[in-house]
Amino acid sequence: HVQLVESGGGSVQVGGSLTLSCTASGNIGRMYCLAWFRQAPGKEREVVAHLDRVGRMSDYRDSVKARFVISEDSAKNTLFLQMNNLKPEDTAMYYCAANSWCPNNPYVVSYRWNPTYWGQGTQVTVS
Repeated sequence: HVQLVESGGGSVQVGGSLTLSCTASGNIGRMYCLAWFRQAPGKEREVVAHLDRVGRMSDYRDSVKARFVISEDSAKNTLFLQMNNLKPEDTAMYYCAANSWCPNNPYVVSYRWNPTYWGQGTQVTVS
């Protein structure tokens, strides 16, 4: 079993930055794929960024590319999402997630990825 706890959310002005953290405990070693999702009110949950811990690669939703960076401190079992140049449309509840495998392309509109483990979420508000 894996527990995920997010932190770092808050309110920020347009153009500002925030860094979200997700601390994992439990059997995280076999969770080879880590990700950040978000869900805005009235909208579907969407994957924002994911990290393939085996292939050591990451990818992002087009709308956040060049602005967000996903990274991991494996020694501290912590996943980060650095968010720069924030926009009002980035306002959402952000969730970290862990799964034993990464899908080929979780950003395809029709794909519904449901990782095994989820955190409780942290709110990000940009205005």
